[in-house]
Amino acid sequence: MPIPSSQVQPLDILWQAPVIIWTLLAGEGVAAVLALAPTLDENRWVYFGLASLAVQWVALLTLTCLYGLRHRLAALKPLHIATLSLGLMLGCTWAVCIATWATLHEAWSATPREWILTFLRTTGIALTVGILSLLAFHNHWRARQLAVQAQQAQLDALRARIRPHFLFNTLNTGAALIHGHPEKAERLLLDLADLFRAALGTSDQISLYEELALTRRYLEIEGMRLGRRLTIDWQVPSSLPDIHIPPLSIQPLLENAVRHGIEPRIDGGYVSIKLILDQKWARIEITNPLPPNQENSNRGHQLGLRAVKARLETPDSGYARLTTQRTDEVFISTLELPIISRP
Repeated sequence: MPIPSSQVQPLDILWQAPVIIWTLLAGEGVAAVLALAPTLDENRWVYFGLASLAVQWVALLTLTCLYGLRHRLAALKPLHIATLSLGLMLGCTWAVCIATWATLHEAWSATPREWILTFLRTTGIALTVGILSLLAFHNHWRARQLAVQAQQAQLDALRARIRPHFLFNTLNTGAALIHGHPEKAERLLLDLADLFRAALGTSDQISLYEELALTRRYLEIEGMRLGRRLTIDWQVPSSLPDIHIPPLSIQPLLENAVRHGIEPRIDGGYVSIKLILDQKWARIEITNPLPPNQENSNRGHQLGLRAVKARLETPDSGYARLTTQRTDEVFISTLELPIISRP
């Protein structure tokens, strides 16, 4: 299953706080370069202030226009988006120049020819800065895509080490149930089909309700295999928030809990799934006992947790958080999902 990438468009990066801050700082840098030009002999601070004001107006107007048009631009090709973005920047530059002329032409003793030269010079500067910005943005987005591909390869390797264990155990359980309990064997295989349909599907996001339903199917399979050794404690409210996450994000946490917390114990144990809701976050706490050999358990837990953590802590998932806590007796995985209002 691929790491979701279609949910995040290239323009979405522009609304992140670090990018906005760097845009403002770059604008101040352009204003400083203009103020330090050798043609200016005096009033450099005044010129810097005016240039800074004009540059920031252009930058903020361009970002505002792009944000307002983001839904329409999302359907265009990257080259068309870049061309329109550059055109918007030039349009905002001209608008600021016209507003500056209308405000200062009486106070600033400049001839019409000087105003025209200033207008053309400003257009050239804006065009140069815009092209350089597009090149920097292209490199940043390309690096991001390469990082996602590298992360995908790493997660595929991690999942390849986790999935076979569950699949082989499930098939062995189904084979054992076919003769004595054919109805249970049928239900087990149907649950297994649902899980692998989700794992091999192309959907990047599913609802929290669907994810919990898949998790229940997984626990039903493990319940048939482990019998009385596995006790499940569900503490999930009937009404769930509208949260979307990558498929099989919670199930691997339960798989880790069963594999490294229940299976090594002769008498088994319990697994607790608790969902806590507040205004901004949905917190899912998964608790399982620790086996006698806690060192091996810790290494086993970390294998699957790294894969889940990498999939969830992305912009596509609203930067969900996965934390773990280990006491003398239990291992607790806490998955925090942001509750984001959707348009």
